[in-house]
Amino acid sequence: MSAISVKALESKSFNEPDEKRRPPKTEVDVVNLGDTTLGRFTFEPGWRWSETVKTVVQTESCQNSHLGFCIAGTLTVEMEDGTRATIRVGEAYSIPPGHDAWVENDETFVGYEILSAAAYAKPA
Repeated sequence: MSAISVKALESKSFNEPDEKRRPPKTEVDVVNLGDTTLGRFTFEPGWRWSETVKTVVQTESCQNSHLGFCIAGTLTVEMEDGTRATIRVGEAYSIPPGHDAWVENDETFVGYEILSAAAYAKPA
C-alpha cells in the first residue's frame, strides 16, 4: 500500500464544497485537497441506494468501495450474497462493491468518506 503524500497546507469546508451531487434524497458534498477527494454523504429518511442513486449510475448494485465513518443516523448495508451490517454513529466502516443500502428509522444518515467520493453518485 502506498502512502499518501501531502504537499500543501489546505483547509476546505464541506459547507462550501467543490462539487455537489443531488440524486433523490441524497446529498454528496465533495472537497478536493491536493490529489485526495473527500466526501460528506447525507441520506434522508426513506433513502435506499436501489431507489435513489441507482437511477443515476444505472448499475444493479453499488459498485463503489467505501471507507468512512458515521456521525449521524443508522445505515444498513446488504451485500449481493445477503450478508448484512448496520452502521451506527461513531463507527468507521468499509464496504466492498456489490451492495444495496438503506437508512434505518427516521433520522438522517451522515457519513464522511475518504474512499469513493470522487466517483459516488456520478451519472453513468
